[in-house]
Amino acid sequence: MDRSELADFLRRCRTRLTPADVGLSQGARRRTPGLRREEVAQLAGMSTDHYTRMEQARGSRPSRQMLAAAARALRLTGDERDHLFHLAGEEPPRDRPATEHVRPGLLLVLDRLADVPARVVNDRGDILAQNAMDKALHGDASARPEAERNIPWRYFTDPSARELFPPEDRDRAARTAVATLRATLARRPDDARLVGLVRRLRARSEEFSALWDDHEVAVRRSDVKRFLHPVVGLLELDCEVMLSPEHDQRLVLHTARRGSESYERLELLRVIGLQNLTHG
Repeated sequence: MDRSELADFLRRCRTRLTPADVGLSQGARRRTPGLRREEVAQLAGMSTDHYTRMEQARGSRPSRQMLAAAARALRLTGDERDHLFHLAGEEPPRDRPATEHVRPGLLLVLDRLADVPARVVNDRGDILAQNAMDKALHGDASARPEAERNIPWRYFTDPSARELFPPEDRDRAARTAVATLRATLARRPDDARLVGLVRRLRARSEEFSALWDDHEVAVRRSDVKRFLHPVVGLLELDCEVMLSPEHDQRLVLHTARRGSESYERLELLRVIGLQNLTHG
């Protein structure tokens, strides 16, 4: 059990909520943002003293029932709830090891996607397979050293990796990468490679370390992303993430809305995709 991390996570989750978020009246003027500790305790059905002790890294180890109640009171997502349990030394019932072997079914789907960028990644962010369109958009990951095939590592350690994103989108991309990595660590806190990746990133990147301390936890399953391709220009693409049954491998697709300027540019990218383009 990591008492200090658990306490910090609870405090941050509490301060991001407003009374309106949980159906409470605003009341008198507040000196600090977020809910009060007694409000969280009320919502969770526990004593204020007991909840306060958790936030102050004191007291006995919280029970699973108490953790579940706190998660409901703080309106945690499923990923954040799992993270809370792991910080308290409790395992949610869905912890599985990661694998780098791409499942035949995913490769079969990847092979059929000739007109959209598609890739298979594991939940550490390692790129395991790409189709030709994805290589034309992002560059050929297999041509890089193994460490640089990891998306978070490259994003936070190689400035050229950010050139594919418009400047105003880069902070959001960084936060998404960190939040996804945190969700993975919540599922597998004993994964030595994952723990080592986080440790190296914290030592190498001040930005990553600061974002890690924010405790944002989420797995993006759909999104809209913009890319600044050096040949075809700005692309605004819908990103869909299809999870494997074990959730440790993901098929990531980028598509453009038919008739849009991005659709035409993606078609142009498909034409030039046979060239050996490497971006960053």
